[in-house]
Amino acid sequence: MTNPTAQTLSAVTATDGLERLVRARYRDGQHPAHLPWNATLAVLAAHRSVRSYKPDSLPEGTLETLVLAAQSAATSSNLQTWSVVAVTDPARKAVLAEIAGGQKHIVQAPLMLVWLADLSRLKAMADRRKQAAEGLDYLEMATVAIVDAALAAQNAVIAAESLGLGTVYIGALRNDPGRVAALLGLPKMAFAVFGLCVGHAAEEVVTGVKPRLAPEVVLHRETYGQSADPEAIARYDTAMQEFQGEQAMRRQPWSDQALARVADARALSGRDVLAEVLAERGFRLR
Repeated sequence: MTNPTAQTLSAVTATDGLERLVRARYRDGQHPAHLPWNATLAVLAAHRSVRSYKPDSLPEGTLETLVLAAQSAATSSNLQTWSVVAVTDPARKAVLAEIAGGQKHIVQAPLMLVWLADLSRLKAMADRRKQAAEGLDYLEMATVAIVDAALAAQNAVIAAESLGLGTVYIGALRNDPGRVAALLGLPKMAFAVFGLCVGHAAEEVVTGVKPRLAPEVVLHRETYGQSADPEAIARYDTAMQEFQGEQAMRRQPWSDQALARVADARALSGRDVLAEVLAERGFRLR
């Protein structure tokens, strides 16, 4: 069977075998191969994060196409409580890379998209009309804005990958959201939820399709079942270590990595003060 790690992103089409991509995603071969299938599903199933980019510029109109896709995502009550800042300036990308712990792909990629939970637009509209907007001070609206930003960004990712481009999310911008806000000139009530690198993947670095937890771990029917089955977690630990070996990464069980990531406040890389930073940014979160 063909190894999906050897395939370029631009080669993903509807003719890609469902069985091959499902096997790459789950590794254990126990999942059905008779599922509805088309080109969009092939792109989704072949997703992988890209952390090495060519310096090539993006084709004209790419940014606008990604924004079109993003704006086609669902948005709660049509409030559209998100914005995105497109960053191409090398110096500005270098600062974002520093904030994110030195991730070199932020500098390499020709385009860095910073996705915002943005309530400032609604606040400005209310202020101009001298109308109340007390609802913006509640956790619900911050949640709406963060969800809106995530939905929009994922649409952009799918669009980019359908065009043969690579992407990777940068959650580490939350290491210092105040500095990100100053760098990008964000107004109050706008917060950088994450970044997204977009570019042409370096051909010499073709990352594999990273395995995920088995569907039965995350899929519950009618009522919530067992989500941390020890045997299923053990199988996934094995699959991840196999993947790490293929990618020349340090082998470590996923369960060890995941628990270390939530062990204490230090494991959050400065994001343990996020509530205080959001308050400073104008989000009151009642």
